[in-house]
Amino acid sequence: MFTEKDLKLFAKKQISIERANWQIEQFIKGVIPINLIRPATISEGIEQINDPQYYINIYEKASVKITKFVPASGAASRMFKSLFEFSERLKDHQLSDLQNFPEVEMFFDQIERFAFFYELNALLEQDGGIKEILKRKNYKIILDKLLTSKGLAYGDLPKGLLSFHKYKQGTPRTPFEEHLVEGANYAISSNRCVNLHFTISPEHAEAFMALKDKCIKNLSDNYNVEYNITFSVQKPSTDTMAVTSDNKPFYDSDGTILFRPGGHGALIENLNEIDSDLIFIKNIDNVVPENKLETTIRYKKALAGFLYKTQQDVFLLINKLKNKPDKKTLDEARTLLISKFNLQGKCTDSDLPEKDQINELVKILDRPIRVCGMVKNLGEPGGGPFITENENGCLSSQIIEYSQIDENDSEQVIIFSNSTHFNPVDIVCAVKNYKGEKFDLTGYVDPNTCFISKKSKGGKEIKALELPGLWNGAMAKWNTLFVEVPSETFNPVKTVNDLLRDSHQ
Repeated sequence: MFTEKDLKLFAKKQISIERANWQIEQFIKGVIPINLIRPATISEGIEQINDPQYYINIYEKASVKITKFVPASGAASRMFKSLFEFSERLKDHQLSDLQNFPEVEMFFDQIERFAFFYELNALLEQDGGIKEILKRKNYKIILDKLLTSKGLAYGDLPKGLLSFHKYKQGTPRTPFEEHLVEGANYAISSNRCVNLHFTISPEHAEAFMALKDKCIKNLSDNYNVEYNITFSVQKPSTDTMAVTSDNKPFYDSDGTILFRPGGHGALIENLNEIDSDLIFIKNIDNVVPENKLETTIRYKKALAGFLYKTQQDVFLLINKLKNKPDKKTLDEARTLLISKFNLQGKCTDSDLPEKDQINELVKILDRPIRVCGMVKNLGEPGGGPFITENENGCLSSQIIEYSQIDENDSEQVIIFSNSTHFNPVDIVCAVKNYKGEKFDLTGYVDPNTCFISKKSKGGKEIKALELPGLWNGAMAKWNTLFVEVPSETFNPVKTVNDLLRDSHQ
């Protein structure tokens, strides 16, 4: 069904014909909804760390290579949604009253509290400065200088490059810099090196490089560490084709198949190239000023220690299973899979012949492991911890988002709504096996957990395919631990006014 021109495009993107056909098949068969069994809750799938220091000590004594992995390509435009909408209304109606725009009113009332205030004010000095402009209710000029290329261009930049936090010395810090500070406090390898990897969009690579060069020496001197900062972009081979309503490739006006980025699940390819023993994953906007970091540092180290101890327990069991195991060892392995990872099914079946039991237990134990911090659910949008069942009847721990379930199944909706905890993308990964070899992480993806969305292009309806989410389907076949962490460790910035919260001041 593909033309010669299509095949040349596939070759350029390094997409095989098999991969292209697989994408079409996903559109045709549709997404298979996840089957939720129950929410993971405290004592029923989520563990509590009663003695964080015990696991901190384990982590600090471990001689391992560590990397902090930060997806940082997301645009900040949604942060300023209310300001953009207000700016459009100003253009159309010349509004001067903020009464009906509470978010915008809060923004202007407290504008001096934002870290970017001084940069913005300097750009507006020739117009009298922000305070004088606000007296004249000339909101448009302020918004233009903040959001567009006439000034700071915050509406076009990624969050990682925005000024988030004020400091007494007068220089604001971006989320990029705050992640470097965090890394120096809990992600130091044994040689005092801090490895950080940021996934970015190609158009902002130069700006990230410039910021790195500007701040790295001071931070390195301040924390007595050596930084190794690397960047990558989403690979073209992870792009997915758009299709028409009848699942045929959608061709753009120039006769080329329209491809779209495959979503953050494509980043499993980037993660797979990180050569470390433990990898921390955290979103770019979940940062706080340095004086509010204590709880975050403490629990990041505790999660890593919890993971490292579990990994060592798993390695010990694998070696026992491979060396003439007795019934006690088999029972220990099954207990660990059920109690720690919430795995049940063929892998824990004690009725199989002993040789089959051993092979199955080793096979399931010998997988990448992740510890996922979970905060109490306060209504934030996103995924939560659940026990799910796959098509083979096996149970496992998964991070699930609402879009993955059948919203027409009332029982599934009720189970989802009863979730007590939320995934703040606070994950620590162990990606090497008991021999010290790196796992190929692309082999542990559940390809059936794609997501299909409806879009439009040139006035025509199209369907788009998002790959299994990085911490959802892309890690579906990992061994997963859920651990409760304090809500103070979760401080996302979804709207610009979130920066006015105490946690960011």
